[in-house]
Amino acid sequence: MNPTDRDTDRDTDRDTDHNTDRRLLLLRRLAGVCAALLLAVTSLSAYIRLSNAGLGCADWPRCYGQNLRQSQQGVPVSAEAQTATAGARLVHRVAATLALLLVVTMLMVCFGSQPLLRSEGGITLVLLGLALFLAVLGFWSSAARVPAVTLGNLLGGFAMLALCTRLAVAGVPQRVPVRALRLRIGVVAAGLLLIAQIALGGMLSASYAALSCSGWWDCLAAAQGVGWDTLNPWREPVLSSLPSVNADGALLHALHRGLGVGLVLVMLPLAASALRRGETRRATALLVLLVAQGAIGWMMTQQSMQLQFAMLHNLVAAALLAALVLLF
Repeated sequence: MNPTDRDTDRDTDRDTDHNTDRRLLLLRRLAGVCAALLLAVTSLSAYIRLSNAGLGCADWPRCYGQNLRQSQQGVPVSAEAQTATAGARLVHRVAATLALLLVVTMLMVCFGSQPLLRSEGGITLVLLGLALFLAVLGFWSSAARVPAVTLGNLLGGFAMLALCTRLAVAGVPQRVPVRALRLRIGVVAAGLLLIAQIALGGMLSASYAALSCSGWWDCLAAAQGVGWDTLNPWREPVLSSLPSVNADGALLHALHRGLGVGLVLVMLPLAASALRRGETRRATALLVLLVAQGAIGWMMTQQSMQLQFAMLHNLVAAALLAALVLLF
């Protein structure tokens, strides 16, 4: 090979690297916008779900679960109740549609030219599958009575948020190039616990169990007489007309609180390990979000499960999941 050919090859390699860098930059920007949209989608979904359940309604707590009770009794839901969240539903659909379009665009960025971004493209394909799954699930969401539909929407939305967060840092040189295996294992363990905690929180709201118990000992005592079948997401909640509305939700409360303690015990050493490795910002964000989530959970119990605290609880859970993804 003569010098001219070698120079041509080097120029070609530089052009290829530059093209890849530009595509990765575009992908990161699209993923960042998509993550912001998904944060809005998950928050709006929580607002619609909790409002329809009656959390913080005017005649609280008598009105809690009123829509489901009427539906179970064959009484049509009032027009006022149907239009109460109409604006939120519209914004939710627009944001979800925009997120789907961004996912399709990211897929084109990954596979539309050479060299293919195979790793990032694989993540984008999973995003597309989740988006289509949620779109299909949306047809049953409004009239669903079983918690399984809520769990599908909740976990699907949070999974999309986590994947978009991962794509938002695709190709960015890490300050810590090779993270310790122990740290990665800790992140995976914390992530699995957090997903389980999010699922339990979703079950609590979908089962109308907010008023099943109040304090630690109250929940533990009430949970002793509750069967494990109450954790079945395909089981339609059985509601009474007065608090505690769904007494069977005490077991969910006890598990949610206990797993929260376990999550703290896993995340604290994880944040400490990240601090020792110089990842100060991400470790600090994890600690601040963890403290905030605990404080919000406490305020929810002290303020009779007000809607704004429940919304904030959902938002911080999403931010915690994103913070864990960035640590992996």
